[in-house]
Amino acid sequence: MQSTEIYLDANATTPVIALARAAALEAMDEAFANPSSTHSAGLRARARLEAVRACARRVLGAPEGQLLFNSGATEGIQTAVLSALSALRGRLDIDCLLYGATEHKAVYEALVHWSRLLRLELPILAIPVGRDGRHDLAWLRARAPRAGLVCTMAANNETGVVSDLDGIGQALATSPALWLVDGVQALGKLPLDLARRRIDYAPFSAHKLYAPKGIGLLYVRAGAPFTPLIAGGGQEDALRSGTQNMPGIAAFGAVLAALEEGRVLRDAATLASWRDQLATALAEAFPGLVYNAPLAHCLPTTLNFSVPGLGGGTLLNLFDAAGIRASGGSACSAGNAAPSHVLLAMGVSNEQAGAAVRLSFGPASDADFIARACARIRACGAALRACAMPSGEADERLARLLAEGDVAAVQKLDAHALRQLAIAQPGTRLVDVREPYERHFTAALTCDAPVDSEAMPLSRLLDAVPGWLALPEETPLVFVCRSGNRSALAAAALRRLGRAHTFSVAGGLALWPSPQRRS
Repeated sequence: MQSTEIYLDANATTPVIALARAAALEAMDEAFANPSSTHSAGLRARARLEAVRACARRVLGAPEGQLLFNSGATEGIQTAVLSALSALRGRLDIDCLLYGATEHKAVYEALVHWSRLLRLELPILAIPVGRDGRHDLAWLRARAPRAGLVCTMAANNETGVVSDLDGIGQALATSPALWLVDGVQALGKLPLDLARRRIDYAPFSAHKLYAPKGIGLLYVRAGAPFTPLIAGGGQEDALRSGTQNMPGIAAFGAVLAALEEGRVLRDAATLASWRDQLATALAEAFPGLVYNAPLAHCLPTTLNFSVPGLGGGTLLNLFDAAGIRASGGSACSAGNAAPSHVLLAMGVSNEQAGAAVRLSFGPASDADFIARACARIRACGAALRACAMPSGEADERLARLLAEGDVAAVQKLDAHALRQLAIAQPGTRLVDVREPYERHFTAALTCDAPVDSEAMPLSRLLDAVPGWLALPEETPLVFVCRSGNRSALAAAALRRLGRAHTFSVAGGLALWPSPQRRS
């Protein structure tokens, strides 16, 4: 098995591809001038900036209206919501604000935030979705005549479900509502043709399409109300002040040009065929797998699934150990242990939603990458079959012990601190609490410190507790896992049982000197 990682979390962010890096570096070297300056260097920078804007207009099908460069979609959403709600103050013909129940949290939080600051006392209602993840158009039609703002996505970041924008547009045909469409996941994967629809605002983020983080676009339809979020020097026609991020704009422009010219980024049919290959590999690796959204209604680059009987954490740990980078949903809420609000809104059960895993690849992938991803997925299935799973017999007692420990009190050591501790305290024990199916993909854990290493899966922690409690009090126990989270739980549990000299490796193996992956 190759040692390179298989990055299948493109909906969270994408790597910066070579042509974007080159454009950014060129801008730093040759177009570094302030595009607001009137000397020749500034005029050249301005020309480059406007060339990117013109390319974006062609790609988005937006010959009219404003296209503002900003820091990304969150800023774009804030700007759009502020603009819309500012225009709604004092209106007597509206009585609600609407947003899709599966929207990114940035939309709902922006609605709440600006409604409160503007003292706009309007109910904020979620547009229901069906089991397929699509908006309930009948519900929307019934409320559209008195809605002030409607927020929907072009494509969902967690499930890949593509919204029926034409159906939504028809439901809003006679509505006074302004319409915000989050276009982040659609760019490069779906034709948007903004001018053909009555969309008022559409934010985009470059880092979802192979350009750097910190650069994005906001489309504002001609005639739509607008209030600047950032006032200052008057850049971007006084609609978004602040010196423009020329390296980011140049990088984004290089990707947009490649998209316009049909270079690098794949067509929808090719992407769909690759998704089918991944789906076949998943079915072979995990019999009984269920999809949380119908693939027919999803982006051809996204698969969101659950495996009955396997927790999402188990699958993510397994994938990460095998070098597959995946996620359980939105990266923005990855620290939240609650099931996905997107899946719950679709009617997925708590158990199934809690076990969900998302694989997503970008439109610049190639056939070799997909083939390697499929091989690695099949290897994950083989690892599960080869390794005994936790029995669950001690789950209740263990869960209580882990829950009652004070994780915040656990001291976390980096590699240098671990070495210093081991030198000062001979007999230091390093305990790997990963499960067998995780260790299947790596050779024995090595450490550049004089420690005694052992493997004890977290699921069997209770089996080892008596022996650890019998060790001399001064013997340090240092726990390590994939991310540092489970090792901190184990250390907290031992501290609660009286072993104060207990530590966790900060960041886990994610920050460890790279272990050798087994072939």
